[in-house]
Amino acid sequence: MPAGCCFQPAPMSQAGPGAVAALEPPAVATLKRAVELDSASRFQESLVCYQEGIDLLLRVLKATKDETKKAHYRHKISDYMERAEAIKKYIEKEREDGKYHQQIKIEENATGFSYEKVFQDYLNETVTEVWVEDPYIRHVHQFYNFLRFCEMLVKGPCKVKTIHLLTSYDEGSGKSQQTNSLEEIKQSLKNYGVTLNVSFSSSIHDREIRFNNGWMIKIGRGLDYFKKPQGRFCLGYCDFDLRPCHETTVDVFHTKHTKKT
Repeated sequence: MPAGCCFQPAPMSQAGPGAVAALEPPAVATLKRAVELDSASRFQESLVCYQEGIDLLLRVLKATKDETKKAHYRHKISDYMERAEAIKKYIEKEREDGKYHQQIKIEENATGFSYEKVFQDYLNETVTEVWVEDPYIRHVHQFYNFLRFCEMLVKGPCKVKTIHLLTSYDEGSGKSQQTNSLEEIKQSLKNYGVTLNVSFSSSIHDREIRFNNGWMIKIGRGLDYFKKPQGRFCLGYCDFDLRPCHETTVDVFHTKHTKKT
């Protein structure tokens, strides 16, 4: 989680009651979600929701004319900001001590877990190198999963220059397809100034992804947690936020030193 969260409201005109009516419900819903995540010890996610909810509440405050309501909003904002700062300090301390751990459970058929959603909180401009360990990058849909992951990295906000992939050889009839597919991805990344280093291990079992800013994400099913779409023209075929998932867990850690393969 990048340090230095700020709660600056976006510019907004003095719109009055109409703006309050429009902004208050999403602010309440977002802050309610923040409290739920906080109670579930999902601190990284709750911090993001607190920030978004506080920003919306600040806009509500700016649009409010009634002084009594203004005082109420200021009190609420102060409480939420105090809690958000406490969570931020806790995360930073756990991260510095190498103790940070968060687990996210993806339920069977759940949606809203595209790679962007899962990894966005851990990617920033300091990320230049990525390590992917996944024994099952062998079949066509798994090559596409890895390609989508690479596309996410290239799109930013990180400035990735090197990606290391450690996987296992397909010892069957798909060996040439595996070699050719990964080579094609490698050449495509090269066009974007990114180097892909591929190595193979016959003993690899664990699945994990590490960034050189210290974040490490372990997904039970690796990158292969999406279900097959029901058809080529069904929602979720292109947008993976709408794609149903297999049940799995996402464990997030932070280490002071990211090991290299």
